[in-house]
Amino acid sequence: MHGRRPDLGAPIDGFFAKQPPHIRPIVEALRRLVEEAAPDATASIKWGMPFYTIGGETLCALAGFKSHVNLILAGPPGTFTDRDRLLEGEGKTGRHLKVRTLDELPRAAVRVWLRTAVQAARKKTARS
Repeated sequence: MHGRRPDLGAPIDGFFAKQPPHIRPIVEALRRLVEEAAPDATASIKWGMPFYTIGGETLCALAGFKSHVNLILAGPPGTFTDRDRLLEGEGKTGRHLKVRTLDELPRAAVRVWLRTAVQAARKKTARS
């Protein structure tokens, strides 16, 4: 059994500060988009990455890798409209967008997906 991660619940600024120079602009741009879509979201480190929640319900998470960043969107299958087939994964709990360069970040699509994730999180908290 694994012990509790020492960074669980930590502020998210450390995550952004430690990203490599070619990844940092991508995570910072995604951070701004998330904060724009959900200014009232709470953010903290969970499993080594920033998780954004509303009323305790996961909205999204950001994961930095050596060559890309994942925007992980929480929601059951069918939650996110993806006409351009940019999202990956068919998991029961969400999908993700893999971004390798800042130029390829589909800001308009991300804004739509984040608004959808915010609505889903608010709906869940209203039922609780």
